[in-house]
Amino acid sequence: MAKQKPKEKSGLMGWYFHTSLLLRIFTALILGAVAGIVIGPEIQWVKPLGDIFVRLLKMIVMPVVLFTLVVGSASIHPSRLGRIGLKSLLLYVFTSALAVGIGVLFANLFSPGQGLQLASSADMTGKALNAPSLIDTFLNIIPTNPFNAISSGKILPTILVAIIFGMGVSHLRESKDERIKKAANTVFSLFEGGAEVMYKVVGWVLEYAPVGVFALIAVVFGKQGAQAFGPLAIVTITVYCAFIFHAFLVYGGMLAFYRINFFKFLLNARAAIVTAFVTRSSGGTLPVSMEVAEEKLGVSKSVYSFSLPLGATLNMDGAAIYQGVCAIFVGLAIGLPLTFSQQMTVIVTAVLASIGSAGVPGAGAIMLLMVLESVGLKIEAGSAVAAAYAMILGVDALLDMGRTALNVTGDLTVTCVVAKTEGELNEQAWVNGDELKTASFSTDTVE
Repeated sequence: MAKQKPKEKSGLMGWYFHTSLLLRIFTALILGAVAGIVIGPEIQWVKPLGDIFVRLLKMIVMPVVLFTLVVGSASIHPSRLGRIGLKSLLLYVFTSALAVGIGVLFANLFSPGQGLQLASSADMTGKALNAPSLIDTFLNIIPTNPFNAISSGKILPTILVAIIFGMGVSHLRESKDERIKKAANTVFSLFEGGAEVMYKVVGWVLEYAPVGVFALIAVVFGKQGAQAFGPLAIVTITVYCAFIFHAFLVYGGMLAFYRINFFKFLLNARAAIVTAFVTRSSGGTLPVSMEVAEEKLGVSKSVYSFSLPLGATLNMDGAAIYQGVCAIFVGLAIGLPLTFSQQMTVIVTAVLASIGSAGVPGAGAIMLLMVLESVGLKIEAGSAVAAAYAMILGVDALLDMGRTALNVTGDLTVTCVVAKTEGELNEQAWVNGDELKTASFSTDTVE
């Protein structure tokens, strides 16, 4: 009998840890909503469980930002940033900026979170007056003391410092001086190790996410009742409408400009897009994306071997749209609509944060934390912002499927455009979506 007890305990924990995190979080959302509606305001006793989750999230934000962005920017070797690299990089940044702008636009049109009233009027007193001007926002990106910016949790300055530091490491890693090169590689290894540690810690925190989401959602629905379901549906609809709009307007427009049929592109790229939607991982879809680029889209290996891995790291158009919509949702849900300057800050933060963050488990949720912090919407234990954030996290997996599919679509779009401008696109591959039998790429560069 003594040997059977550990098996029972192991079986219970095994059920929890071996069940999909997506399923656990979604189940926690439903159970929390039901418990809140049934029990009502008395459900407040579970609040400390949600507060623990909030504090854990705040604990990991700055280390994740610092380590992953340094590694991400340091991984872009200057020697590889020739014409192909520069074109790919500029296009990824450009489409990300458009994406978050589209997200903000659709959020203003649909107004998700309007009337949710998670915060009382007393909680809001004076907060709207503290928003910095647009000029001050841009000036404050440059810190006078980088260490103070990091220790005090200032997101935008920390992002800038991490990117610049990473670029410096990247240049020194290419040095011909063996001593300097060795030192730079040591620094890179240190930050890469730190990033790997944070990936593991983020994974641990996300294992607790279902418990935290249950508690936070239960408190919200205990106060709001069933009416809280409406705003969540509006958020989901808004995000997916923005995804579709961005795909057709931005990607379709880019391809049309270079005389590439967008609908044939979607047909030929469907294997990678569907894989991304199901797996919710740009990195995990990379082998499929590379196969599609060569066999279905006719892209030269010299182009896709660089542009696709770069896109899997830097291109987060779907996440950028998600940040814009969700930031507006949180502001409206707590009765503090974001000002124009705050919305511009959301755009800048989301674009800058895209570098290096794509490989982080739970990247969308972590990036949203950074964006909210950048506009003064701090997630404190027991706050209305924390409650709104928990609502978003409850449907994050559903949104993640769409944003990952959009990210991979963007990777392949930019790859095709770069290949076209470099004369490295075999358009015979586009005929009826047939696979390439032979590779014959044009040697003439299209300027």
